[in-house]
Amino acid sequence: MNQEPLDLGPDKTLLLVDDDEAFVKRLAKAMEKRGFIVETAESVAAGKAIATARPPAYAVVDLRLEDGNGLDVVELLRERRPDARIVVLTGYGAIATAVAAVKIGATDYLAKPADATDVTNALLARKDELPPPPDNPMSADRVRWEHIQRVYELCDRNVSETARRLSMHRRTLQRILAKRSPR
Repeated sequence: MNQEPLDLGPDKTLLLVDDDEAFVKRLAKAMEKRGFIVETAESVAAGKAIATARPPAYAVVDLRLEDGNGLDVVELLRERRPDARIVVLTGYGAIATAVAAVKIGATDYLAKPADATDVTNALLARKDELPPPPDNPMSADRVRWEHIQRVYELCDRNVSETARRLSMHRRTLQRILAKRSPR
């Protein structure tokens, strides 16, 4: 399988910040094969240290890390390197937070699990280029679940307040929150 060489520009540096060690190693290896010069960090502190000392041209930052929020790394990187292309990885139904990441300077966000092709496409997409429609869009149940999660987060995880705002019985909301996210 011969791939066309990617046009990464003169600076091919890429920072990967994620506390999932196995995922970071796999992604780093795949991104190196694509021509990136990869540096990894497994915490907000390590990510910020690299962003300060050697701000990369590209970055992939997990939203939730053991020692804090990946948005802190995004913010610092945006200050140090305004032209950096930053992709935020999110899980946990945190789409609202991912949108906040884009507002503070991330180029794009991807839901986990994302593979190296998804990450590369997001990093290299031009601003005026619309992404292709998803092959497997979220189901209506998943969209509803994401909305409930977003309101729940905005209400500081207060079940009673979330239920009131969604005009839903508190026990019904508790059952929904206790279940896994639909596909």
